[in-house]
Amino acid sequence: MRAAAQVPLNVQAPGAYTGGFGDVRVPVVLGVMSRCPDAVLCETVFDHVLERVEDKIDLSLTFVGTPNVSEPDFGVTCKHGPEECAGNVHELCAIKYAPTKRWWSFVQCLNFKGRSEIGKPETALQCAKTTDIDWENSGAGACAGLEGSGKGEEGVRLLQQSVAVTQQMGIRKSCTIMINGKRVCIHDETWKECEGGHSPKDFIRQIEEEYNKLNHS
Repeated sequence: MRAAAQVPLNVQAPGAYTGGFGDVRVPVVLGVMSRCPDAVLCETVFDHVLERVEDKIDLSLTFVGTPNVSEPDFGVTCKHGPEECAGNVHELCAIKYAPTKRWWSFVQCLNFKGRSEIGKPETALQCAKTTDIDWENSGAGACAGLEGSGKGEEGVRLLQQSVAVTQQMGIRKSCTIMINGKRVCIHDETWKECEGGHSPKDFIRQIEEEYNKLNHS
């Protein structure tokens, strides 16, 4: 499972050039908000998915928000308040500067602390330490703010870019699950538009199907 590019790889074509480093991986994108209960549920489900298919996917998160030039700290309005914007920045900076297993563990750590704690400086710093992300030297801290504010210049820019990409992808709800460019499921208070099912085994099956199409077509 490779570290995600900052702009999510949304769709991959069969026979795509991999540079000689093995099979083509399936792009999987979760459209989320860091303090959203639907996102926490989706990420919990996908923790079980990754146990089975982590070597077959390129996983990324993209964040739902509203561009707002008058918002003083983030230039974005987040549904669950400015603390959520800060939480989004913490996650985006971890995604950019940590290997996938570590940034995913970081997200899970934030979720475990509780939604009301996400976005707080001490939560980000504690979870970075717990998941072996070198906050001071890896780039993650400089990105998000060394003191954990979530207001670092680079991190805010990443949030603005992520929100724009999310809109371009047509993602409006957290949590929206995209597998190889196709929206396969939404959790918005309940599971919706999940033709292929919504259990871990259903997502594993759909990923396996796309993987086989990409690599054995």
